[in-house]
Amino acid sequence: MQYEKSCGAIVYRKHHGNIELLLIKNANGGHWSFPKGHVEGKETEIETAVREIKEETSIDVVLDESFREVITYAPKKDITKDVIYFLAKATSYDYTPQKEEISKIKWVEINNAHTLLSYDNDRQLVLKAKNIIKDIY
Repeated sequence: MQYEKSCGAIVYRKHHGNIELLLIKNANGGHWSFPKGHVEGKETEIETAVREIKEETSIDVVLDESFREVITYAPKKDITKDVIYFLAKATSYDYTPQKEEISKIKWVEINNAHTLLSYDNDRQLVLKAKNIIKDIY
């Protein structure tokens, strides 16, 4: 059994009074999710998440380490993958998709995110994150 680990974040901002989440459409699978990617070398989970968000979207963030959720699944036979998600407040808002991996990027109002997200695990993450984000604002 092979093991993989990726890290990413639910990136949010407050825009015109609304809380919005940054969603990405994966170029290879066509699914909508959150920015994430594989841990490289001796990177920490935090370093991986911040780097991947920047590489995939060009957005700078401040990560909230107190929110840490793990999603475990099997992307292929004999592979187990953990994806570690944090919360991240965007400090820049203009995005540029990483062409090799991302086909689209959208800021979506938090209450509408579930309509775009492809996986139930991601919808559940939004529900967990929503209460924490609302407490911030």
